[in-house]
Amino acid sequence: MVLDRSQLYARLGLAPPDFAADPLRISGVSTLALASGADLCFAERADQAEAVAATDAGAVLVPPDFPETPGRLLIRTPNPRRAFFELATAFAPAPEPPGIHASAVVDREAVIGAEVAVGACAVIAAGARIGDRTRIGAGCFIGRDVSIGADCVIEANVTILNASQLGERCIIHPGTVIGGDGFGFHWDGQRHSKIPQLGRVVIEADVEIGCNCCVDCATLGITRVRRGTKIDNLVQVAHNTDIGEHVILVSQAGVAGSSRVGTGAVIAGQVAISDHVSVGAGARVGGQSGVTKDVPAGATVFGTPARPMKDTLRELAALTQLPELLKQIRRQERELDALRERLEALEGTSSPASGPGND
Repeated sequence: MVLDRSQLYARLGLAPPDFAADPLRISGVSTLALASGADLCFAERADQAEAVAATDAGAVLVPPDFPETPGRLLIRTPNPRRAFFELATAFAPAPEPPGIHASAVVDREAVIGAEVAVGACAVIAAGARIGDRTRIGAGCFIGRDVSIGADCVIEANVTILNASQLGERCIIHPGTVIGGDGFGFHWDGQRHSKIPQLGRVVIEADVEIGCNCCVDCATLGITRVRRGTKIDNLVQVAHNTDIGEHVILVSQAGVAGSSRVGTGAVIAGQVAISDHVSVGAGARVGGQSGVTKDVPAGATVFGTPARPMKDTLRELAALTQLPELLKQIRRQERELDALRERLEALEGTSSPASGPGND
């Protein structure tokens, strides 16, 4: 994709200025620091003016009040970040063309929609249903009775098992496993006996799941990830959990079995959520927190165990004062010891003098 200046303005919904014989051609997007003359960039704040002046970018999207920068083409738009990423989609690599690779194995009982692409060495089992225009990457395994909606992207080496269901427009990145067994065992007095995991996973429309994540099937019933949720790399979603709509789960977070995360909650990196816990709608959980009890809707919590952010920050601030407080305590102990010695000495010298006859 290559855009001249008129096309660039047109895609932004702006009236292009009258340029005569303009040689500008935009063929990619980049950061201000790394851009070439064929790249489009964006800047949001006035304090980026120096970086804009130094960039080699062919054009820079900026807000309406951004300072003038001689020698740079500034395209003013109310929301440069959003406009930039909308334009960036035009430069994304073209998807694989429809068709089934010769090395793929598709069971005769699978149902493949129109314009589906199936990559090399992918396997699609009996009873699977693949929606129109969905792309199945190389090396994927789509298990028995799995249902995948239209316009999904299943990247290379994804495994989807146990009659899992994906809605439309889902994106699953490489290495993720959906529908594997939950971690369920029963101690019978001698050993850990496996509890059969007989449920499934339901992932609703417009969900994106990063690389090397695991969404386990339910022991009974459904593990559910609701519409619009975005999951980063290396996240664990355990059996029978319910992840609400438009939730953010950041890398290395883990949600234990039968927990609930409400609509719009944000779970930061390396957060551990215990089993049978509810995180309310719109809650925020800070990085590396341990959630051991319910979090109210709209709350912001941090720490292990997770508690209100302000409380945790006050405690951490107090901890930084401990070394000095210990020094003060030791100094006061030394002073007390010295005072005690002086008092004992004074008491010794003030005892009654020996009188006559007391020899």
